[in-house]
Amino acid sequence: MAIYWRDMKKFARNRALLFSALIQPVLWLVLYGISMTSNINVFYATSPNLIGGATTVNYMTFMTAGVVGMTILFTCLYSGQNIQFDKQYGLMKEIVVSPIPRSQILLGTTLSGITKALIQATIVILFGYVLGTQFFFGLTATGVLAAVGGVMLFAVVFSLGLMFLSSAIAMKVRDHNVSQAIITLLTLPLFFASNALYPLESLPIYLKVAAYLNPLTHFITGMRYFGISSDFYSFGIHYTTSLTDLLVSLGFLAGFALVMFVLAVRAFETTIEF
Repeated sequence: MAIYWRDMKKFARNRALLFSALIQPVLWLVLYGISMTSNINVFYATSPNLIGGATTVNYMTFMTAGVVGMTILFTCLYSGQNIQFDKQYGLMKEIVVSPIPRSQILLGTTLSGITKALIQATIVILFGYVLGTQFFFGLTATGVLAAVGGVMLFAVVFSLGLMFLSSAIAMKVRDHNVSQAIITLLTLPLFFASNALYPLESLPIYLKVAAYLNPLTHFITGMRYFGISSDFYSFGIHYTTSLTDLLVSLGFLAGFALVMFVLAVRAFETTIEF
């Protein structure tokens, strides 16, 4: 766990890094979320919820689930790049020749990335409450604990896959700039080809297919199931998620994490130069 504690100490001491990591999702909530919520509320003011039993939520609540997913996505993909910095500055050679097993490098980096992602996601959710989100609304104390547990489960499994992917890229790509470019190339398509900001029903068929193959989509499905409701109504659309749908999304994320784990382990085993 030495790698884990080293990364977490660096994270705790670097407040500028924490601020910069949070400023983007906060700006999304403040600038995009508030303006879109106002416009959507006006547009659908004459379209009352006619779906009996469905929870009605504002767009800010709908979008915040997507911004939480974006926060985890960006944090995990970039956290794995700590390995790249260790390689670039020669620290990885010292770690490899030390008694620490190579598996501990992957494990420590992964756990630290997940911890940072969960901390930042929690801050985004709490900030969302200030702006009027309705997460865990109307639940009992027991219900809130169960819902938080469900969100945590999806967040951890989703983060695992992303951290393994990022670690594999960091190990196999020698140049730091190339590695950063690959991560940047991945993040935006994954974010926009998902249900983070808009319903999948509004997408053309090719983007809809891409969205269903996108792990971010499946995380957000779980996030909304536990955080909002399995049956809710927002900006003119009725959303329902069955238990089967939920298990399919969780299974997809678990499969994604498993495949990325195999790739990451193989990358660590086959990398000779550090």
